[in-house]
Amino acid sequence: MDFAWLTGLTIFAFAMAATPGPNNTMVAASGATYGMARSLPVIAGITFGVTTIMLVVSAFGASFIVYPAVGVTLKWLGIAYLLWLAWKIASAEPARGSADATAKGTPLSFLQGALFQFINPKLWVMVASAVATYGQAAGDAGEIALAIIFGVIFGTMTFISVFAWTALGASVGRFFDSPRAVRVFNGIMAGLLVTSLLPVVFA
Repeated sequence: MDFAWLTGLTIFAFAMAATPGPNNTMVAASGATYGMARSLPVIAGITFGVTTIMLVVSAFGASFIVYPAVGVTLKWLGIAYLLWLAWKIASAEPARGSADATAKGTPLSFLQGALFQFINPKLWVMVASAVATYGQAAGDAGEIALAIIFGVIFGTMTFISVFAWTALGASVGRFFDSPRAVRVFNGIMAGLLVTSLLPVVFA
């Protein structure tokens, strides 16, 4: 484990966390519909869930996720939840006049954001790739130290990413004064969410 290893891991974590995917899509839609303040719980939940999974898997190894039954179960649970989430995003009633006003419906909670990570297809691809690639290249690093490093780096990159995507969504909600415009934005986000499932379905 050296500076080059840490730099590579950080860049990998940022690239995986910042690119469009289920987490970023749903927080962008939440920001547009409910505003930044009401979206903070799901931001915290996503960050907590990702950090927890990275800590546990990097400490005990990722071998259990390659079992076919586990992989198939996680895959279809994730697909079913994301389809429901896409419908929820597309049908959400935006606030009138401001993304920070009270919108109809309820934003995703801390618990929903955290629990979703256990069936998030993109996260499990990220976990398997990170542990297989950077875990083996960590040299003589102890399991606990490695778990902490993975958890801190991926948790931090995830927080930065989902916070930025939520802020983007909230900006869209404030910029478009018309609820119809926010509905269009949410429809696009829902479409992107469904599109992101195609590689998972046909994998």
